[in-house]
Amino acid sequence: MSASRTGEARVVQAVHGRHERPADPAYQAGLAEELKQSYGRAGLIDLYGRFATGDGVVDSLMRKAIWQAITRSCGTGLQVAGGAGFKHPETFEIGNGVFIGAQSYIQGRFDGTCKIGNNVWIGPMAYFDARDLEIGDSVGWGPGAKVLGSTHTALPVDVPIIRTDLEIKPVRIGAGADIGTNATILPGVTIGEGAIVGAGAIVVSDVAAYSVAAGVPAKHIRWRKEGDPVLEISRGVKS
Repeated sequence: MSASRTGEARVVQAVHGRHERPADPAYQAGLAEELKQSYGRAGLIDLYGRFATGDGVVDSLMRKAIWQAITRSCGTGLQVAGGAGFKHPETFEIGNGVFIGAQSYIQGRFDGTCKIGNNVWIGPMAYFDARDLEIGDSVGWGPGAKVLGSTHTALPVDVPIIRTDLEIKPVRIGAGADIGTNATILPGVTIGEGAIVGAGAIVVSDVAAYSVAAGVPAKHIRWRKEGDPVLEISRGVKS
């Protein structure tokens, strides 16, 4: 009789990006090219609306093919969950093995740049102001986490703020970083390689590589390293 493990913390292997994904079938690449030639950008956006929310095999295939057809470049193994949306996808460059969660939204700009690296995992309901955004390889993006890449100048003061100029600042997320659930990254911030941002954090300044930051506003908590007592506790290692 096996013992119940209910209520016990445990460690299991991650799934995303751990194994090589099979190559996309040839017909998918052919479908993407045919869609690109037949519909053009505006037509593809209209077509996407027909398949944006369904859970079936055809809906999933069409979402992938349309993203591959409409973006500046897109690798293999893309997964796009239902309800995921975009604006100005022609400015997107997407790597291999990217997962985009349900109801996520990526808002580009006609003259902007949005680069998403290989094996990036984006949780449900994430939001990206992607006017000038780069996400490195193997980044984990928690559900509901957000990037704000621009603000209004709010000047002159006698003009409604929404009509004042928009200041766009680059946001950079280093390879291997992990952004916690519902965290918000503000304009101009760089998250270093391998850094961790805690759940719900509001990040107003750069986060150093291989560090941990959390809180509102986010502050440096500690460096990531082997033998870190907090990490050891999370792994169940007793001192």
